[in-house]
Amino acid sequence: ARDGKLKIEDLQGGTFTITNGGVYGSLFATPILNPPQSGILGMHKIMPRPIAVDGKVEVRPMMYLALSYDHRAIDGKEAVTFLIKVKECIEDPKKLPLDF
Repeated sequence: ARDGKLKIEDLQGGTFTITNGGVYGSLFATPILNPPQSGILGMHKIMPRPIAVDGKVEVRPMMYLALSYDHRAIDGKEAVTFLIKVKECIEDPKKLPLDF
């Protein structure tokens, strides 16, 4: 992948997709599952948005995330728990479970 030489065969057999419509300016969309995968995470454009912080309005960089998943394979509680963990890792990359 790093050499830019992926073939269509290399993209077969996955169970989960991460899609980034933000690079094309997408602000929000609901990603559609790629059967037979069980989930897809959509990441969107980072933009300054007003939010409430300690009772005051501040402008912060925000990115919407959208998770679609197959309820036959994944319970909603686990899906939301996963989405919250992704959000926390994006907000604070030191929380990423990486071991280099």
